[in-house]
Amino acid sequence: MTDAAKLRALMASSPFHDFLGLELLELDPAGPSVTLGAKWRPGFEREAGSKQWHGGVLAAVIDVAGAYAAFAKTGRGLPTVDLRIDYMRPAIDTDLRAEAKALRAGRTLGTVDVALRDKNGILVAAGRGTYFTQSVSA
Repeated sequence: MTDAAKLRALMASSPFHDFLGLELLELDPAGPSVTLGAKWRPGFEREAGSKQWHGGVLAAVIDVAGAYAAFAKTGRGLPTVDLRIDYMRPAIDTDLRAEAKALRAGRTLGTVDVALRDKNGILVAAGRGTYFTQSVSA
């Protein structure tokens, strides 16, 4: 199974990620980095009729993209420890691209940066996630 196939299988196994409708657009295991696509839909609206993405949905997309970049680095799914989001501008009536790059994966924690862009490539939000990399048993 390729890394992309493993990542798609992991994405398909999560009801929440399915709800978000995320699509793997690019995977660079050497980066390691991933790019996810998120399609606009009215259920993500901040306010009825505004066509503006809700900030919570933007944060979720950033978090998931970060987790998958961490997966590309470590080969396994990792829980989020901390997430910081900077909102640059409203994302209105647009599909999004989340470009995530794993910066480091130590024995306990890993760090990922994520840029969230609209369909024109304009940065709408940026995030940095910290993920728990230590192997745990259930």
